[in-house]
Amino acid sequence: MRMNRRALLGLAAATLALAGCDKLVPGSRTPFNGVDITGSDLGPDFRLTDHNGKERSLADFKGKAVAMFFGYTHCPDVCPTTLSDMANALKALGPDGQRVQVLFVTVDPKRDTPELLKSYVPAFNPTFLGLYGDAAATAKVTKDFKIYAAERPGKTPESYTVDHSAQTLVFDAKGKLRLMLAYGTPGDKIASDLRILLNS
Repeated sequence: MRMNRRALLGLAAATLALAGCDKLVPGSRTPFNGVDITGSDLGPDFRLTDHNGKERSLADFKGKAVAMFFGYTHCPDVCPTTLSDMANALKALGPDGQRVQVLFVTVDPKRDTPELLKSYVPAFNPTFLGLYGDAAATAKVTKDFKIYAAERPGKTPESYTVDHSAQTLVFDAKGKLRLMLAYGTPGDKIASDLRILLNS
């Protein structure tokens, strides 16, 4: 998936609109590599099903930092890269990695069956969970979290791609949305931000 101009501009605008005060005040400092969006009204929660068939919401992961990324299993580059970066971040955290839950929310429920999510998502790390919903639930969660997602026709009806937002949203151990990580943030920088949240 290569984001088109519209998607990139939308993401840039959303990032600027959601940036925390620490990013806007000249001379201020932030300990995070990602954008601090503490206090944002995104979400604030979801109700989806994981690839094991269990209904999930943020409350299920209380006590853990949660990194939530929206994508799809047929994505050729952004999604596998982000999941690999998250896997590297958990490795860098060592034992603290057990206190982090990575959630991959599909924006392509027509093709991303529970079986496909179950084989794809944990391949990056056994603890990662794929989440899905029907068309209505997917539309709600993408709207609630202001995620851009649009199908683009392929050579055949089954080979379509999905342009989608590429940021990762990070919640602290109390379930509060705290950070937005840009696509391409290296695993060590992600780990640094997660460590701060886990220790705060």
